[in-house]
Amino acid sequence: MFKIKKTDEADKHLRELEETKHLQKRLKAVRKTLGFLEINPRHPSLRTHKYETLSTEDYEVFEAYAENKTPGAYRVFWRYGPGAKEITIIAITSHP
Repeated sequence: MFKIKKTDEADKHLRELEETKHLQKRLKAVRKTLGFLEINPRHPSLRTHKYETLSTEDYEVFEAYAENKTPGAYRVFWRYGPGAKEITIIAITSHP
């Protein structure tokens, strides 16, 4: 089991979803994704993969699907750490 932490940016994105009535279905999908990340970041439904353009020498960044085959589908960008058994959510955003 992993402890989920969020950057200020990711926390802001989540609050925006929570406060926007017409995005409640997407909020539910994002919460489900966060739950899967907490239990198993490699869960098949997340389709987790390394996101090369955000990865650095210090850490790898991964993308997990909250939605799929939906216009503007939401994605969760995350990395392992900073501590053991911790995951930091970097951003929660729609896919262009």
